[in-house]
Amino acid sequence: MATAVAATAAAAGGSNVEFIRARSDKREYRRVVLANALEILLISDPDTDKAAACMEVEVGSFSDPEGLEGLAHFLEHMLFYASEKYPGEHEYTKYITEHGGSYNAYTSSETTNFFFDVNVDNFEEALDRFAQFFIKPLMSQDAVLREIKAVDSEHKKNLLSDGWRMYQLQKHLASKDHPYHKFSTGSWETLETKPKARGVDIRLELLKFYKNYSANLMHLVVYGKESLDYIQGLVERMFSDIKNTDQRCFKCPSHPLSEEHLQLLVKALPIEEGDYLRIIWPITPSIQFYKEGPCHYLSHLIGHEGEGSVFHIIKELGWAMNLMAGESTDSNEYSFFSVSIRLTDAGHEHMEDIVGLIFKYLHLLKVDGVHEWIFNELEAINEMEFHYQDKVDPISYVMRTVSTMRLFPPEEWLVGAALPSKYAPQRINMILDQLSPERVRIFWESKKFEGSTSSAEPWYNTPYSVENVAPTMIQQWIKKAPTEKLHLPEPNIFVPKDLSLKEVHEKVTFPTVLRKSPLSQLCHSSEAVVATELFVDLLVDYLNAYAYDAQIAGLFYSIYLTSAGFQVSLGGYNDKMRALLNAILVQIASFEVKPNRFSALKETSVKDYQNFNFRQPYSQASYYVSLILEDKKWPVAEKLEALSKLESDFFAKFVPHLLSKTFLECYVQGNIEPSEAKSVVQEIENTIFNAPNSLFKSMSPSEYLTKRVVMLENELKCYYQTEGLNQKNQNSSVIQYIQVHQDDAILNIKLELFSLIASQPAFNQLRTVEQLGYITSLSLRSDYGVLALQVVIQSTVKDPSYLDGRVDEFFKMFESKIYELSDKDFKRNVKSLIDSKLEKFKNLWEESDFYWGEIQAGTLKFDRVESEVTMLRELKKEEFIEYFDQYIKVDAPQRRTLSVQVFGGNHSAEFKTAIAEADPPKMYRITDIFGFKRSRPLYSSLKGGPGRITMD
Repeated sequence: MATAVAATAAAAGGSNVEFIRARSDKREYRRVVLANALEILLISDPDTDKAAACMEVEVGSFSDPEGLEGLAHFLEHMLFYASEKYPGEHEYTKYITEHGGSYNAYTSSETTNFFFDVNVDNFEEALDRFAQFFIKPLMSQDAVLREIKAVDSEHKKNLLSDGWRMYQLQKHLASKDHPYHKFSTGSWETLETKPKARGVDIRLELLKFYKNYSANLMHLVVYGKESLDYIQGLVERMFSDIKNTDQRCFKCPSHPLSEEHLQLLVKALPIEEGDYLRIIWPITPSIQFYKEGPCHYLSHLIGHEGEGSVFHIIKELGWAMNLMAGESTDSNEYSFFSVSIRLTDAGHEHMEDIVGLIFKYLHLLKVDGVHEWIFNELEAINEMEFHYQDKVDPISYVMRTVSTMRLFPPEEWLVGAALPSKYAPQRINMILDQLSPERVRIFWESKKFEGSTSSAEPWYNTPYSVENVAPTMIQQWIKKAPTEKLHLPEPNIFVPKDLSLKEVHEKVTFPTVLRKSPLSQLCHSSEAVVATELFVDLLVDYLNAYAYDAQIAGLFYSIYLTSAGFQVSLGGYNDKMRALLNAILVQIASFEVKPNRFSALKETSVKDYQNFNFRQPYSQASYYVSLILEDKKWPVAEKLEALSKLESDFFAKFVPHLLSKTFLECYVQGNIEPSEAKSVVQEIENTIFNAPNSLFKSMSPSEYLTKRVVMLENELKCYYQTEGLNQKNQNSSVIQYIQVHQDDAILNIKLELFSLIASQPAFNQLRTVEQLGYITSLSLRSDYGVLALQVVIQSTVKDPSYLDGRVDEFFKMFESKIYELSDKDFKRNVKSLIDSKLEKFKNLWEESDFYWGEIQAGTLKFDRVESEVTMLRELKKEEFIEYFDQYIKVDAPQRRTLSVQVFGGNHSAEFKTAIAEADPPKMYRITDIFGFKRSRPLYSSLKGGPGRITMD
C-alpha cells in the first residue's frame, strides 16, 4: 500500500490533510481554501530553481454558447493580453520570458488550464501578473479582432492534420444535442463572420462568458522555494480578489452516443499515407472506480505485445505495425475504450480478420476469467513507479497535480488514479461486457477509399461513408479469424527485486573515461542511409515481444539512427538491465533478415517518407535549412527512391558491410559502480566483437565519418524559394537563419543573451501586432555545434518573401532597443540567464542527456555551465552591444543569413513572381542546393574519431 505522510495543517478554511505521497518525495504540501472558495494546493521545495503555478477553471468548450463555437478557447487566448493592474500589452508574457520562464494554456471539454514557470527570484511578480487573468483582465476591441485572427490561424494549421480531422469525425457521428458533437477550436467564421451577420457583438459575448470564471470553479497549484507560510501569504494577498459568483460547473448530459451511433463501420479518407483501424466502445468511466482500475487491467492485456497477444499474432502475419489499447475520455460522465492499429497493405485486406481476432481475445478474457496474479503484478509495478518516480520540472508537476484536485479527495491529490489497489473482478468483467459487438464503432482510415465515400464532415471536410455492422456479421468475422493460439502473458521476469542504492565511495563531478576502445559508421550513399534506418527498425521489431515486458516494468530502451551510425540507449531500474542489454546485443550480433518483416517495415517506411509532403510548411522549411547546411544530408526524394528499390537480398549483403566498420562509444551513469560499468563495456565488446562468426570489425581512423556544416558568407543573404509539397495546404512559411559561430563559450553566452532579450518582442511584434501567423518564434539553433538564430513564421495571410522582409524590419526596429538597454535591464537579463543555466538537473535522464550530448557532439565541455556562468558574470553591456553590431544587426559585417521560403497554396502566384525577380544587392538565390554546398567552405568537425578521444 502507499505510504501516507502527514502534511502541515492547512489554514484559511483548509484542514489537516494526510497526503498520500511517494516515499522519495521530500517536498512539503498544504491545502488552503480562500474566503472566496478558491481551493489551493501549496508546494514548498527548498531545492527548486524554478517556481510554477497552474490554475484550472471548470469552464471549457462544452460551455460554448450555441452558435459561438470556440468562445471558451478564444477567451483563453484573450486573458494573456493585459489587465487593469498591468495594462501594457503582454506584460505577463514579457516578464515570464525575460526571467527564464515559459507559459501556456489549453482549453479542453470541461476545463481551461493556465500555467507558467519562472526563475525562483522572480516568482512573486510573475504570480501577481498571473492572478490578474482572473481578477480584472482588459479585453480591448482592438485585441479582440487580432486574437480572432490568431485563433483562426491555429485552426488553419490543424485543417490538414489527420489527428484533428479524425477526432472531429468521431465527434460528428454522435448525438447532435450533446456538446461532444460540437466544434471547439473556433475560427474566423464562428467568431467573426457568422456572429456579425446575426448582429452579435463578440466582445460583449466574451465579457458575458467570462462571468463563468468564478472562484468556486477554480483550483490552483502553487510551487515555490519558500516556506509554506510564505507562499500562503502570497496567494491570500493575490488571489482573494477573484470574484465568487457561485457558478455551477457544467454537468455533461449522459453519454454522447445513442443506439444509432453504435454498430458502425466508418470508412474515412485521410490526408496522409497509412492505413489505421480504430475499434471503439462507449464504456462507464473508470474514474468512477479508480481504486479498482478495471481499464488498467484490460488495456494491459488487450494492448500486450508479447507472445500470445493479438498484436504478436497480427504482426507475425504481416498485417500490423503497432497496436495501442486503452481508455480515453474528456469527461467524468462518459468514456471510450479503443484499440488503435496501424495496418500494412496486407492488414487492410484482412480488416475483418483483425476485428474478429480482437473479439476472439475478448471472449478468451471472459472464459479464462480475471486473474488476481496479473492484477497483483500490475499493482506492484504501479507501487514501484509511484514511490521511485523521477522528479520532474515544476511546471509539469503543477499541471499534472491540478487536474486531480476536482476529481479526488485532498489526501489523494498527489496520487490520483495511479495506485489501483482493490481487486474487483466483477468490475473488470463489467467493463469487459461493455466491449461487445452490440456497442462497437469501427473507424477505418485509408487512402484506398478515395472516390468511394459518400459524405463529408462539415468542419474539416473529411470524406467518409458509414455502414452498419450487425453483431451477426462480427460473429462471422470471429469464425474466419486466424486460428493462431491466443493466450495470456507469462509472469513478467523484468519486475525488479533489488531496488537498493549502490554505496558511493568517491563522488564524481563530471564523467570520466573508464575504458577506451578503438572499435557503426555509414557508407556515404542514400542507399546506405535508408538501409541503416531499416536495419534499426528491424532490430526494434525483432526485440519487441521479448522487451515489451521490460518496458512495462520501468526498463526502457531505444535503438535509433544517429548521424554516424546507430545508438542503443537503456534506462530504468538497474536490477534487470544487464539481462535486457544482453538480449539486445545478441539480437544485433546474430541479426538475420526475415523477408516478411523486411517487406512490412519497408512498406511502412515508404509511406512515412511519402508523408513528408504533408508536413507543416514550417517543418518543410526547417528540413531545407538542414539540407542546405549539412554536408552529408540526403534529400527525402532520393531516400524514398533508394528505399523503394531496396530488396531483401541486397539488404542481407549490406548488413555485414555496415557492421564491419564499427567504432564503439559507451556512456554509463546512475546506480552502478565503476567496476560494473567497465564490465558492461567489456561484455558489449565480447558479445559483438569476440563472438563466433561475429560480423563486427573495428574501424580504422581514416574511415570515421563526421557531419560538417556549410559556412555561409559574411554580409550576404542567401535565399532558397520553393513551393510547398502539398499545395492544398494554404500555409506558407519562412525561416530566416542567421549563422553566427561555432561552439565557443564567450560567443555562446552573448548569443543566448540576445535570444533571451529578443524572443518575446519578436513574438509580440510579428504575431500579436502584425498578425502574420499563429506559429511565430525567435530561437537559438545548433547544427553540429554551429550556433545560429532562427526566426520562424507560418502564415496563410502573407507570402514568404513578405514575411522575410518583416523579419528584417523587426531586426532594424530592435536595434534601438539594444542600444537603449539600461544598465539595470542588462543586469536583470544577465541574472535571468545565469539563473536558468544554474538550474539543477531534476533527474538522471536530464543529467545523462547533457553529458551524452557533449560526448556525441565531440565538445566534451562537461564544465560548460560553470565556465559560461563565470563569463556571464564578467560580461559588460558594451561587449554585448559590440557583438550585436558585429554579427546580428541587419548590415553587420559578419552577419551570415539564409532565408528559406516555402510558398503554400494561397501564394502560388507570388511564387511565380518571386522566382522571376533578379537578385537584389547583397543577396544570392540558391537554385541548386548541392552545387551551392560544393562551392562553400565547411566548419571543422568538433567530433574526434578513433584515437582522438580527449576525455582524459
